[in-house]
Amino acid sequence: MKVVVTSIGEGMDSQVDPRFGRAFQFVLVDTKTGETESIDNSGGASAAQGAGIQAAETVSRLGAERLVTGHCGPKAFRALQAAGIEVYIGASGTVAEAIGQLESGELQLSTGPDVGGHWE
Repeated sequence: MKVVVTSIGEGMDSQVDPRFGRAFQFVLVDTKTGETESIDNSGGASAAQGAGIQAAETVSRLGAERLVTGHCGPKAFRALQAAGIEVYIGASGTVAEAIGQLESGELQLSTGPDVGGHWE
């Protein structure tokens, strides 16, 4: 399964970025093969507006089936939902730890956004 985790840096040892749209990096993890890829999101992180929607488009293009992050706003959540991507919020620690939280069932599937728009 392909999972994207929001991150402040590259790789599995980087800390989870609690923001979705303005995360500095996305780490794409293939949980079947263990392969990882870090994707720069600096353009979205510095966007004046629309960062969440741009980030959702990026995650969708990567072929992700799940997103693991700290928080997700309303526009981004709707865009992810429309793309068929499951959203898991409340992740913390490193990217590797967040994947572990997902696999052990510590993170619950989100049914809606947990922050308002333009949350920082």
